[in-house]
Amino acid sequence: MHWYHFVFCFFSGVFLANAVPHFVKGICGDPFPTPFAKPPGKGLSSPTVNVLWGLFNLAIGWILLHHGYLHHAGAPAAVTFFAGIAGISIPMSIRFAQKHSH
Repeated sequence: MHWYHFVFCFFSGVFLANAVPHFVKGICGDPFPTPFAKPPGKGLSSPTVNVLWGLFNLAIGWILLHHGYLHHAGAPAAVTFFAGIAGISIPMSIRFAQKHSH
Protein backbone atom coordinates (compact mmCIF):
# COMPACT_ATOMS: atom_id res chain seq x y z
CA MET A 1 0.00 0.00 0.00
CA HIS A 2 1.13 3.52 -0.75
CA TRP A 3 1.04 6.26 1.89
CA TYR A 4 -1.87 8.02 0.20
CA HIS A 5 -4.07 4.94 0.62
CA PHE A 6 -3.87 5.57 4.37
CA VAL A 7 -4.93 9.19 3.80
CA PHE A 8 -7.91 7.90 1.79
CA CYS A 9 -8.80 5.47 4.59
CA PHE A 10 -8.56 8.18 7.26
CA PHE A 11 -10.73 10.67 5.40
CA SER A 12 -13.15 7.94 4.41
CA GLY A 13 -13.77 7.41 8.12
CA VAL A 14 -14.22 11.15 8.61
CA PHE A 15 -16.77 11.52 5.79
CA LEU A 16 -18.69 8.34 6.64
CA ALA A 17 -18.95 9.28 10.32
CA ASN A 18 -20.08 12.79 9.37
CA ALA A 19 -22.76 11.38 7.06
CA VAL A 20 -24.56 9.62 9.91
CA PRO A 21 -25.89 12.53 12.02
CA HIS A 22 -26.83 14.64 9.01
CA PHE A 23 -28.68 11.83 7.26
CA VAL A 24 -30.42 10.63 10.43
CA LYS A 25 -31.48 14.11 11.53
CA GLY A 26 -32.67 14.85 8.01
CA ILE A 27 -34.80 11.74 7.58
CA CYS A 28 -36.24 12.30 11.06
CA GLY A 29 -37.34 15.76 9.92
CA ASP A 30 -35.11 17.61 12.37
CA PRO A 31 -33.06 20.71 11.55
CA PHE A 32 -29.35 20.36 12.25
CA PRO A 33 -26.23 22.52 11.67
CA THR A 34 -24.46 22.23 8.31
CA PRO A 35 -21.79 24.32 6.58
CA PHE A 36 -24.64 25.96 4.64
CA ALA A 37 -26.43 27.35 7.71
CA LYS A 38 -26.10 30.94 8.87
CA PRO A 39 -23.73 31.17 10.64
CA PRO A 40 -22.01 28.17 9.04
CA GLY A 41 -21.86 25.15 11.33
CA LYS A 42 -23.84 26.90 14.08
CA GLY A 43 -27.20 27.82 12.59
CA LEU A 44 -29.70 25.15 11.64
CA SER A 45 -30.29 23.82 8.14
CA SER A 46 -33.50 22.20 6.95
CA PRO A 47 -33.96 18.44 7.05
CA THR A 48 -33.71 18.30 3.26
CA VAL A 49 -30.35 20.09 3.28
CA ASN A 50 -29.17 17.65 5.94
CA VAL A 51 -30.23 14.62 3.91
CA LEU A 52 -28.42 16.01 0.88
CA TRP A 53 -25.32 16.84 2.95
CA GLY A 54 -25.40 13.37 4.50
CA LEU A 55 -25.68 11.73 1.08
CA PHE A 56 -22.79 13.85 -0.22
CA ASN A 57 -20.63 12.79 2.74
CA LEU A 58 -21.66 9.17 2.20
CA ALA A 59 -20.69 9.31 -1.48
CA ILE A 60 -17.30 10.93 -0.79
CA GLY A 61 -16.63 8.48 2.06
CA TRP A 62 -17.48 5.52 -0.15
CA ILE A 63 -15.25 6.78 -2.98
CA LEU A 64 -12.33 7.32 -0.58
CA LEU A 65 -12.93 3.93 1.01
CA HIS A 66 -12.85 2.28 -2.40
CA HIS A 67 -9.62 4.05 -3.38
CA GLY A 68 -8.06 3.40 0.02
CA TYR A 69 -8.15 -0.36 -0.60
CA LEU A 70 -9.31 -0.93 2.97
CA HIS A 71 -10.70 -4.34 2.05
CA HIS A 72 -7.23 -5.52 0.93
CA ALA A 73 -4.96 -3.60 3.26
CA GLY A 74 -5.53 -5.32 6.58
CA ALA A 75 -5.17 -4.02 10.10
CA PRO A 76 -3.08 -0.86 9.50
CA ALA A 77 -5.66 0.52 7.06
CA ALA A 78 -8.54 -0.47 9.35
CA VAL A 79 -6.90 1.32 12.29
CA THR A 80 -6.41 4.38 10.08
CA PHE A 81 -10.07 4.23 8.98
CA PHE A 82 -11.29 4.05 12.59
CA ALA A 83 -8.89 6.85 13.56
CA GLY A 84 -10.71 8.99 11.00
CA ILE A 85 -14.04 8.08 12.57
CA ALA A 86 -12.75 8.91 16.04
CA GLY A 87 -11.00 12.02 14.74
CA ILE A 88 -14.32 13.64 13.85
CA SER A 89 -16.70 11.89 16.26
CA ILE A 90 -15.01 12.69 19.55
CA PRO A 91 -14.45 16.44 18.93
CA MET A 92 -17.98 16.82 17.52
CA SER A 93 -19.52 15.08 20.55
CA ILE A 94 -17.67 17.52 22.81
CA ARG A 95 -18.71 20.51 20.69
CA PHE A 96 -22.38 19.56 20.59
CA ALA A 97 -22.43 18.71 24.31
CA GLN A 98 -21.13 22.22 25.07
CA LYS A 99 -23.73 23.73 22.75
CA HIS A 100 -26.59 22.12 24.68
CA SER A 101 -25.17 22.98 28.12
CA HIS A 102 -25.74 26.74 27.70
